Formats: sequence, C-alpha cells, structure tokens
Amino acid sequence: MCGQFSLAAPLESLRPHLQGPLPPGLESHYAPRAQVRPGEPLLIQRQEHGRLEVALALWGLLPEWVKDPASAHCCLHARAETVALKPSFRGAWRHRRCLIPADAFWEKGRWIRRRDRELFWLAGLWDRWIGPDGSELETCCVLTTAPNALLAPIHRRMPALIPAGLEAAWLEPADGHLLRALEPLLLPWDPADWQVDGQPVALDQPQLKLDF
Repeated sequence: MCGQFSLAAPLESLRPHLQGPLPPGLESHYAPRAQVRPGEPLLIQRQEHGRLEVALALWGLLPEWVKDPASAHCCLHARAETVALKPSFRGAWRHRRCLIPADAFWEKGRWIRRRDRELFWLAGLWDRWIGPDGSELETCCVLTTAPNALLAPIHRRMPALIPAGLEAAWLEPADGHLLRALEPLLLPWDPADWQVDGQPVALDQPQLKLDF
C-alpha cells in the first residue's frame, strides 16, 4: 500500500513541476532520496489562502484536533472510499489536499514506476497541528484506492495518482458537488504506461497505523 516511495530527481529537474515559493533552506538542503520512508519529511505541493506553495510535511497524518501528538496514531494512508466520512480526514479532504511528487513507489518488494521514468503525483492530504504553546507540526498522508490490473496480483490497495494537467483542480478547496467531482480522480488508474521492476526484496517497514 505504498509504504515507501522514491524521489530520486535532483531539484533542478523537479523545480519545473512545482509552483510557488520553496520552503526556506530547501535549495541548500534538498537531496534526492531513493527510499522515502514513513515518518520522514515529504515534499508537497499545496494551496493555502489561495496561494500555491511548496512545503515539507512529515509522512503520517496527525489531525488538527488531536490533543496529545505523542500518544496519537499517525496515518500513512487514507482510503479514497471513506475519506469524506472519517473524522481524521474529512476536514483535510475538503480544504487541505496536496500533491506528493514521486518517481516510483514500493509495493511488496517491487518498485512500480512509469515506463518513461517521468515524475508523477501521489494524491495526498495534509494537516497542521498547533500546540498550546503555539508550536506547529505539519503532517500528510497518501490516498489509496482499489488496485488496477497491474497491482492486483501484488496488493489489495494502491496509491491514488493525480494526472498531469489536473493539479489545480485537485488543490482547490471545495465542498458539495465540486468536492464530489474530484472523486473520479481517485479511481484505479490506467496501468498501460507502467511497469513493475525487480524481484521481491524484503525491507524493514516502520510500524505505523495505516489508516483510521
């Protein structure tokens, strides 16, 4: 269910895909990562207050209403079928959707990637937890959907992907019929231009709660 993914592109190759200002210090500290793991900071594209921007958020969503983050479960994934209903996700589903750039994702010991090796967008949600002292923690999760023909033999779920050209529609806060209009983007995607690489290899997986 996409417990790890890859973002091995250098920043100069990634930058044309991103819109808005970068987080302070990112240009000097960014490094390509062949394996991005739960609990690590993810690069996300988002819209806030009508403004597109690039941000960093820890992988493992912490809802804004949590009282004690130290004892809370952080969700790596949210199911597309129930994201509008679950208390942990429904606020972010309306107002805080994001795009997570990747060039491959890891499923049951295999890398799944585009045949042309191009970047793609994982569909995500983000949230901001604010502590009593005013401290802030931004977190995110990946939306998942039913598997397509390529992934079905490997896993019962797969990440939802946002097609190029629909980024603005995905990031725009919405409600009612405008929000429901986004639901087709979360259906299983066409596997024609994708491939599964390599033989199964076991990797240690951090034990975080997958979804609520």
